[in-house]
Amino acid sequence: MATNRFRVAIVGGGLAGATLANALIRVSQMDVHVFESAAEFSERGAAVGLGINAQRALNKIISAPAAVALLDKAGGVPTNTSRLVLGSGPEAGSLILDLAEGDPGRTLHRASLLRELLAPLPNDSLHANKQLVTIKTNDEGVELSFQDDSVYQFDAVIGADGIFSAVRDHVLGDQAAAYAASPAGFWDCRNLVPSDKAKAVLGDDYFEVDRQWDWVGEGAFLMHDPLESRTVVQCVVSAIERDPGTNPKDRKRPLSRELLEESLHGWLDGPIAKGIIDGAGIGLAIEDAMVLGVLLAKVSSKEDFECAFQAYDTVRRPRCQRIIDSSRETGHILCGQSGLQADELRGLLAPQWNFLFGLDMSAHKQDAMDNMREFQQKT
Repeated sequence: MATNRFRVAIVGGGLAGATLANALIRVSQMDVHVFESAAEFSERGAAVGLGINAQRALNKIISAPAAVALLDKAGGVPTNTSRLVLGSGPEAGSLILDLAEGDPGRTLHRASLLRELLAPLPNDSLHANKQLVTIKTNDEGVELSFQDDSVYQFDAVIGADGIFSAVRDHVLGDQAAAYAASPAGFWDCRNLVPSDKAKAVLGDDYFEVDRQWDWVGEGAFLMHDPLESRTVVQCVVSAIERDPGTNPKDRKRPLSRELLEESLHGWLDGPIAKGIIDGAGIGLAIEDAMVLGVLLAKVSSKEDFECAFQAYDTVRRPRCQRIIDSSRETGHILCGQSGLQADELRGLLAPQWNFLFGLDMSAHKQDAMDNMREFQQKT
């Protein structure tokens, strides 16, 4: 056991924060604490998909057998293929392509995955109902103040508090507004339906194989896939956003039949009416945790934290930005903005995910460590 232990705070107790905590509790010199603003650790939303890249990164964090067991306990359903089909237009019902991988992805309920990620973490490291108020740097490190008047001192703080992150704003300082998160130009709604009901509406044919079905059409994209050990089906409608509003933090809108009919007006004769884009966010968070885990394992002084974070930024930011850009492009394609001809869409979409799933995790980790070593040599 290392004699010098460094106190590290993770602000945000969702999937990203919990995954990172799993990486850091395995680093003997790190005393890790996770702070969640909500009254309890919980996840909103429906499902997440873990591609092979995310699974490989998780294997590096907690070992392959442990990762498989964790995903099984969370009710993860292997996605043997993602089948993209035209949902509207003259070629409605035509197959665009099957995204089949040697190692299938997994579809999981967000809350179930979070439950299993939190299970290994020590109770005294988890702090709920902690609304962050201020972040201050001082000679000892970083001071966090919360709405309940509690104050904590840490050697390093890592933000996992979402796209409107308070930690991110602190890091960016005066530049925070210029680099604020902005809408990608889509809205979506998600619903979880019991499998029996989904089969009754859509038909048994769609559930003979564990598969994600993706429907590409005019102005919108529909998706459905099984989760929770095949007892539940996630149904998603995503569409081009016509009225984004003026406040990017206020994204909620009431869902009405009229809005759905307006968004899907070109689908009414398509096969899906008669019966996400890359979706890589959690995968990136798991990759982030893998890289931060290996870098912080090399920290032996407070000065090393800056070198570790610089190395992390060097290797992770280009990949994350590429996926952000790719997601926006893919979203427009899936919402029919590049036409509705199966052959043309096949050419556009077939290579779209290669760079996402093909990352060599061992080489990526080594690249991060090499960068950290270079930064240390410069200090």
